[in-house]
Amino acid sequence: MNSITKKLLETVAGWKGKWEGACSLRENGACVEMRSTRFVEIAPKEGLPGLDIHIQPGCAGETVAVPACITDGGIDDLVYNDFHIAAGARATIVAGCGIHTENGEPARHSGIHRFFLGPGAQVRYVEKHAGSGDEALRAISPETEIYLEESAQLEMDTAQLGGVGRASRSTKAVLAAGARLFLVERLVTQGREQAKSAFTVRLDGAGAAAELASRAVARAYSRQSFSSWITGSAPCKGHSACDALVSERAQVDAAPSLCARHAEAALIHEAAIGRIAGEQILKLRTLGLSQAEAEQAIIEGFLS
Repeated sequence: MNSITKKLLETVAGWKGKWEGACSLRENGACVEMRSTRFVEIAPKEGLPGLDIHIQPGCAGETVAVPACITDGGIDDLVYNDFHIAAGARATIVAGCGIHTENGEPARHSGIHRFFLGPGAQVRYVEKHAGSGDEALRAISPETEIYLEESAQLEMDTAQLGGVGRASRSTKAVLAAGARLFLVERLVTQGREQAKSAFTVRLDGAGAAAELASRAVARAYSRQSFSSWITGSAPCKGHSACDALVSERAQVDAAPSLCARHAEAALIHEAAIGRIAGEQILKLRTLGLSQAEAEQAIIEGFLS
């Protein structure tokens, strides 16, 4: 593991020098560390790059780390990870990707993730992306499929921390009766960076519920696009919200959509896009902050 990987891991996965519990670390397209535990089995996928992760019955809150890092240009990393969580099991999964370039060549990481949660299973999934290095293009293309059986619950917290030139996210979910999905994404783009997020959620079972929230900051000449489609085919609840701050010549598009196929499907969508309020900046500047410091404080509060 090189020094750049260690720094990226600290940023995207909170690495403190070693992993505790089950883990798999991917560096420049290859696995450099893998460990299973009593309740978490991690194995290389047959015929494809990636992993099969099985979280067994009896798992009661164990943390599983599966981050990936790219430390130079010219690498196009594709990985397929399947997460199978047994009925009643509880776990936290820490993922994410850091990309560093310094030879002028572009680099990309594409993660194809599928989640299969059994009845009553509970998972918290944390994923961060960040980039650093020269002016070469750093790109990510995460694709996620989610299948929640009865009363399963998945919380997803995703963040793009900056330095990623192109990002294209696709998330699709199918919820059975009583299942719950809570998804929060936080995006920061600057320069001429571009980010697209598309969410499709099917609420198929009675009592299913989904909460989608996007908080975005677009600066300079960057571009962001958010779309969501929630379909309710049973008595269910769905809520989609996109809030964005735009400065300079940045652009944000938001297109939330709803489809009710049952009389008791309660679906709501919201979208709000605006600039940082001048009175907020003025108030912070009277406390001694510079213009840049005031803007940064407002952005950090907005994203939290």
